[in-house]
Amino acid sequence: MGRPMSDRSRKWIRILFAGPGAVIIAIVVMAGMALWLPRGAAGIDNLVLPLILVPLIWAALFFHACLDQRLARVAGVALVLLVVHGGLVAHKFLDRKPASVEPHP
Repeated sequence: MGRPMSDRSRKWIRILFAGPGAVIIAIVVMAGMALWLPRGAAGIDNLVLPLILVPLIWAALFFHACLDQRLARVAGVALVLLVVHGGLVAHKFLDRKPASVEPHP
């Protein structure tokens, strides 16, 4: 088996998950939320709600990275959110509709 991780490297990994990692994942989750939230009566709820919730998502990821004692759980939660919502966004961008076969006037 490998060497146990030093306290210094664990600290830097935690800082990366709490700092830039939390910001990047919150933005990706915001983009992915627009794809699975219902539209609502005005048709824009799926766009507005993620924008309003970004600070809450960031705070949850930040405090989870700072307060959870198990670094593997912090990485697991963050990476699952990143992969799932990033996959939703990638699928939306790669989902090409066939071009219309009608000739243009």
